Amino acid sequence: SSGPPCPVCAEPCLSPRLLPCLHSLCAPCLRRLGPLGEPGRAAARSVLCPVCDAEVALPPGGVAQLIPDYLALSRGGAVAAGCDLCADGAAVRRCLTCEADLCLFCCQAHRRQKKTASHAVTELENTKDCSQAEKPLFCPSHPTERLRLFCEQCDQPVCRDCVADRHRQHPYDFTGNVIHRHGDALRELLKSTQQRVGTLEGVLNQIDDMGSAVRSRTEAVATEICLFASGYVKAIEEHRDRLLKQLEDLKMHKENLLHLRKAQLQQLLLDMRTGVEFTERLLTSGSDLEILITKGVVASRLAKLNSIAYNTHPSLEDGIQFSPQERAGQCRGYEVFGAILNKVVDPARCALLGEDLHSARQNKLTGFTLLCNDTTGERMGRGGEAVQVIITHKDKRDCAVKPTVRDNGDGTYHISYSPGEPGSYAVCVYVKGQHVKGSPFTLTVKNKFREHQGVFHCCTFCSSGGQKAARCACGGTMPGGYQGCGHGHKGHPGCPHWSCCGQVKESSECLGGSPSNTSQRSLLRTVAL
Repeated sequence: SSGPPCPVCAEPCLSPRLLPCLHSLCAPCLRRLGPLGEPGRAAARSVLCPVCDAEVALPPGGVAQLIPDYLALSRGGAVAAGCDLCADGAAVRRCLTCEADLCLFCCQAHRRQKKTASHAVTELENTKDCSQAEKPLFCPSHPTERLRLFCEQCDQPVCRDCVADRHRQHPYDFTGNVIHRHGDALRELLKSTQQRVGTLEGVLNQIDDMGSAVRSRTEAVATEICLFASGYVKAIEEHRDRLLKQLEDLKMHKENLLHLRKAQLQQLLLDMRTGVEFTERLLTSGSDLEILITKGVVASRLAKLNSIAYNTHPSLEDGIQFSPQERAGQCRGYEVFGAILNKVVDPARCALLGEDLHSARQNKLTGFTLLCNDTTGERMGRGGEAVQVIITHKDKRDCAVKPTVRDNGDGTYHISYSPGEPGSYAVCVYVKGQHVKGSPFTLTVKNKFREHQGVFHCCTFCSSGGQKAARCACGGTMPGGYQGCGHGHKGHPGCPHWSCCGQVKESSECLGGSPSNTSQRSLLRTVAL
């Protein structure tokens, strides 16, 4: 039999079968489906539906055991139906007794057979109005028997012969008696599925709305990016024009300075040549009396010309640089970078700063600061200069100190070092290979800081608890055999002091020498006490 056009070949759907994905295909298209079973297996376990591209499982018997799509057959309508008996020819008539569609050949055979010769046969066109009536379905295992029963155990319609054969002793009932129960269960499942369909449609609508929102937001952000980029480009172009204008003004300023210097030197040269020519003519052509009379004026003029100072090595601050990383403020509300650097460091105007510039302690980290200034004495305000520091011992040439130079990025440089030997050192600080102001200078490195070995006390009597043998480096004594100092007695400095060296400053370095063993024991005893 045939139904609506096959979704694959678009031909009338002959003997359509229903796949588990509920798509109906004609028998030829089903036979052409490629198997997805394991290689070497006789039968395919599953196939791909050409409509939804889903992998669907096949019955054990393969495509032949798929359920016929009776619904598609009933929707055939005006489409040419197939013969229910031979399934080869197109049905042209219908046997009302058998309730079967017959082709012309089967119709003639139907009339010749004794059992069916008396059946009422009518033209198929006359039965179209009865399409809504239930069409009888015949058992695929027993083609002459109608499917009137339903096997509950196997959950499928069967005929009378099936009940007597394969479905013997299976609970069954007439289809009319069980349709309500199974139909209601299917309706409940349909209702649940419809709810899910509604939910999925809502989710898809939300996704569509989200997609629309994403597209709208993307377009808005793209507009913002374009506006930002356009504004940024205009700001950069304006900053570029400003920099070029600044550079042109700087060039004109320097050229004017050069022209002024050149004019001054040309005028001085002209004056000197005039003086030289006049003097030479006077000395070669003038009489003795004329020379003596004019000598004063000529000498005064030449002396004045010779006293005019001028640089024999003219130079100009040509250190114009462009720094792309330099912050240049804002332009049109955008922060821009890139500045023209016209300042040139002048080693003669640089300064060395630090409290311990000329003194240090052995093996103690110390340092000083180099401040770089330009030719006008103003602070450079940026780093990157070539700074070199050399520290050498004046007496021991092989004793050198390796300093560390840290660029602070603001025109200052911190130089740190740790001398290993005491003595006098020569410190040379160079910027661009030239000595800075104050370089070279002498650095005096003292011995290691000597810690006090005694106690910082008011007097020996108090710190020792009245011990007569306790002594103090201040040299004070007390009557009664006390060898240490006491308040108001001879030799007491009148203030707290160190017992080991007599220093009155608590944070001072110990100046004590190497006392005798007896004195050392007494001082140590004072410390212990």
